Amino acid sequence: MKFVDRTDETARLKETLAREKSSLAVLYGRRRLGKSTLIKRVLSDTDVYFLADRSEAQHQRILLAKMIAQVFPDFDKLTYPDWEAIFRALNYRTDRCFTLCLDEFPYLVEQSPELPSVLQKLVDEKQLKYNLVLCGSSQNMMYGLFLDASAPLYGRADEIMRLTPIRLPYILEALNLNAMSAIEEYAVWGGVPRYWELRENRNSLDDALWHNIFSVNGALYEEPVKLFQDDVKDIVKTSTIMSYIATGVNRLSEIAARCNEPATNLSRPLKKLIDLGFLEKDIPFGVDEKNAKKSLYKIADPFMAFYYRFVVPNRSFIELGRRLPIEQALTAHFSGYVGMQWEKLCRDAVTGNIVNGTVYGKAKRWWGSVFNEDKKPEQVEFDVMAESLDKKYLLVGECKWTTQENGKQLTAELLRKANLLPFAQKYSIVPVLFLRNTPKDDIGNVMLPENIIESEI
Repeated sequence: MKFVDRTDETARLKETLAREKSSLAVLYGRRRLGKSTLIKRVLSDTDVYFLADRSEAQHQRILLAKMIAQVFPDFDKLTYPDWEAIFRALNYRTDRCFTLCLDEFPYLVEQSPELPSVLQKLVDEKQLKYNLVLCGSSQNMMYGLFLDASAPLYGRADEIMRLTPIRLPYILEALNLNAMSAIEEYAVWGGVPRYWELRENRNSLDDALWHNIFSVNGALYEEPVKLFQDDVKDIVKTSTIMSYIATGVNRLSEIAARCNEPATNLSRPLKKLIDLGFLEKDIPFGVDEKNAKKSLYKIADPFMAFYYRFVVPNRSFIELGRRLPIEQALTAHFSGYVGMQWEKLCRDAVTGNIVNGTVYGKAKRWWGSVFNEDKKPEQVEFDVMAESLDKKYLLVGECKWTTQENGKQLTAELLRKANLLPFAQKYSIVPVLFLRNTPKDDIGNVMLPENIIESEI
């Protein structure tokens, strides 16, 4: 697949490795994001790349010595009793600056807990003649090794980069899609390059789903478990929480009741899933983020959301090879699922961007009870709400992933609801429709898939 995006990360890594003195660069992030591919694109033929595994330490040093020997002949002829010996031997052998990359660095530390202290000693001596690039998929471990103030390597790295999923616009370039198809594909695969590669190898989205996800032999059939193995101790509990949230159990009290545990027991695992990028807290616009009563937990990652919405409830059918029930579930609910992802993409597109000449801050949802025109309580909801940076305007938005919408009617309803909000009275209200298709009537303030994608570039 064509290599897309990662321009900032590539430039940062190249700059770090090109410095006159040796540097220590750290890359981390969840699996499948293309960390190794990025590193390999930056390294040259005279650099050393080593992918660690979970074998014992002496065996790993033998394997590393063999990789080094491809650049420094006969380096593997000796036996290195410990990590300091192999790093110092390499320093002795070279008279030029090159780069040594240790990929999946946490695997080495699992077998050799002393390794971070060894590297700390070598870095602090400032005698290394080569750069070090340390990479890992265990986000917890990499954070603990380099960003925890008590860790030996804390403050030693010249560059620390956490790779995150690639943004929406690049899926068009990678898979050669139109804007509408890009939204639907992104709702399934998210911004994970490896998933895009698997999709690219199939003829259609439907074909890719059945080959990679809805099959016991599919490459992504057990994907969440593989991701959780890097950072989560209790995989069963974690998967249970994700399953409940995917079915609409979004409040902490509701999740705790389903799990038959006190809410206090779930605070830590929920926070961990948020830190890892798998969950997010949905808090209404204008509400203090510490207000737990209004918080809703949602699955943040599109692939995870799709998996727990369509795979987990249908696992028995998948195991039996029963295709019809799954097809019916997709027919009935896929468009609605894409609609939820569309809402998130629309909020992201508004955040920090210019809409009709005005720059807006963080876009969120808003929901709650207000008194309507008849002075009776009414539950209202806004898919998108954002305040302009100059605090003069309040953008209120409605998102629809359906066809043939009545734009004038939707806009009128948006304005009606906005005028019921006491806090909205100090703003000029800006109604915006985020629609899959151009509405039947010709009105302004409509953003379509191509507009959302353009705003993300």
